[in-house]
Amino acid sequence: MIELEGRKALITGAAQGLGLAIARLFVERGAQVMLADIDEAGAAKAADALGPQARSVRCDVTRAADWARTVEATSAAFGSYDTLVNNAGIEIVKPLFDQTEEEVGRLMSINVMGVFLGMKHSLGALVASGKGSVVNISSLAGTNGVPLFGSYAASKSAVIQLTRTAAAELRPAGVRVNAVCPGFVGTAMVERLIPTVEAIVGVPFSALVAAKQLRLGTPEEVAEMTAFLASDAASWTTGSHYIMDGGLSAGLL
Repeated sequence: MIELEGRKALITGAAQGLGLAIARLFVERGAQVMLADIDEAGAAKAADALGPQARSVRCDVTRAADWARTVEATSAAFGSYDTLVNNAGIEIVKPLFDQTEEEVGRLMSINVMGVFLGMKHSLGALVASGKGSVVNISSLAGTNGVPLFGSYAASKSAVIQLTRTAAAELRPAGVRVNAVCPGFVGTAMVERLIPTVEAIVGVPFSALVAAKQLRLGTPEEVAEMTAFLASDAASWTTGSHYIMDGGLSAGLL
């Protein structure tokens, strides 16, 4: 079992879903955790449920001022922090050229700029810790072109390349940077996209998932990979992206 005793982590998009699952596992494994989310009330409620090792802060990941305040709040709560999990993100599910400029601009601002700003503003704390680790939540979609997920796929591909570049540049400073690339996971985000996918593809979503990856992944499984990458057990691991998809991408059919 991966232990995170002594780790101090900042996790975005942590009020619910995958971010909350990661925060919960981190607390269970001994970490102190700051739950950051634009949903201030949701983050506070989640942190209260996790107990004294958890705190919360409102953060719009697209705003540098919010990041500065979040970094300050996390450092004030824990003395500093050594782990950043960039999880906040949104999706668009429709044919690429049916997407509006406004929709794509907002998605890129959250999914890409949010990751960039998170790493940029956390850099001082991560370097000072002497054991800094960043885990960026990308997606299987970031490794391929995906019909109906075009701009989302582009944003998650950008996250992978930000991860690789940051890892190379920050290696001399002792900061590791990795990404996790899940396939379909049982979250509210996936629940939202089911009717759209079924209407366009004409196949039950459950049948599609069963054929491609056997079953939905769980938030807890993604949290376990995130915990590993954040931990000292992954001390020689940086600049990599880890696909979790039940074998979906392993074959052509």
